[in-house]
Order: sequence, then C-alpha cells, then structure tokens
Amino acid sequence: MRDALPFLVVVIPFAVLFGVVATEAGLNVYEALAFSVAVIAGAAQFTALQLMMDDAPTWVALASALAVNLRLAMYSASITPHIGAAPRWQRVLAAYFLVDQVFALTQLEYERRTMPIAEKMAYFFGVVIPICVPWYLATLAGAMVGKAIPESLGLDFVLPIAFLAMLGPLLRTPAHIVAALAGIVVALSFAWLPYNLSLMAGGLAGMMAGAQAELWLERRKEGKA
Repeated sequence: MRDALPFLVVVIPFAVLFGVVATEAGLNVYEALAFSVAVIAGAAQFTALQLMMDDAPTWVALASALAVNLRLAMYSASITPHIGAAPRWQRVLAAYFLVDQVFALTQLEYERRTMPIAEKMAYFFGVVIPICVPWYLATLAGAMVGKAIPESLGLDFVLPIAFLAMLGPLLRTPAHIVAALAGIVVALSFAWLPYNLSLMAGGLAGMMAGAQAELWLERRKEGKA
C-alpha cells in the first residue's frame, strides 16, 4: 500500500480539478462522482468532458474516451500472465481497477520477485486502495467546491492543460513517446473534423504506432540477445 502513496500528490489534485470542471460542464455533484466511479480514468474523463462542453454527440464523447483508453488493453495483456490464475471475480475487479498507476506498480513488483497468486492479488488490491478511493473522494470534493464557483468564471482553459499534465508522466518508454507523437500529429492533421473527432483519430493512431514500436523494439532486443 505504501508504494502507491507518492501518487496521491498527482491523483488528488487532478480528481479535485475534474470535479470542479465537471460541474462547470453542467453535471451535478452526484453525476460527477458517478462519472469518476464508472470510468476511473483521468485522461478519458477529461477528454469526454471537453467534448461534452463542445456539444459533441454522446457517441463521439464515448468513442473518443474509448480511444484514449485503448492503452488499457495492452496493460491487460501484459499483466494477464501474472494474475491469470486468480479467481474470476478477482480478475474482474482487477480489470476495473487497472489504471496507469496500478499497472506501473504491480508490473514492476511482479517482475522484481516471484510470489504466489494470493500474494500477487493482495499486492494489487493493496495498491488500488490508496489510488482509486482518493480519486472518488477528491472528485466529490471538487464537485462540491465547483458548485460554489460562479458560472461567470469560465474554466474551459483548464481542460487541455490538465489533459497534457496527466499524460506527461505516462511517457516512460520509447514506445510511449512514439505513441504520443503519432497521436499528436494525426490529431493536428485532422483538426478540421467536426466534434473534435481528431481526438479519436489521434488516440487510435497513437495506440497502433505504440504497439508497432513496442513490437519492433522487442524484436530488436531478441536479435541482439
């Protein structure tokens, strides 16, 4: 559990910010909280919220958020060899709670030492608690604060800044950087699309480019071995 505590420095401020901006977008306190509980993915939440504020159709907001979250499919594939033997209900919960910080910590710990499946799952959920629970509570706090902010004080400018700030720490490997660059190039190239569909295009391009870069790097590493 203590391994996850440093992430609170990032998790709490961004969750509060999401709650504040969600109320600016027209959500009430309970809707903002439900948003965080249902999605539990900061980058996707900010993406969907931006599209909602731009009056994009619901399907566009959902599809764009899904595109941003496609990296989680790669996380699942990476962690399955470690927790595949766990009971089904534990794997279902793990799939729900598999956010960036949880994946980074558990993957590192699982590769660092050998442990039985029960200990692996205990570590997984031990990491989840100090990351996900504060995300919910801080979203609620932010939404309550946001309701007190006058509507005349626009906070639209906060969303792009928050999105970039959340993605920055995720650029840990060359494949991540390739994915980010590809996503940026495609998103800017298709900026003329309506309803910010360029975000969806950028997300899909980034995922494919990142996957190809990871595959190329693995083959290159095997060739040198």
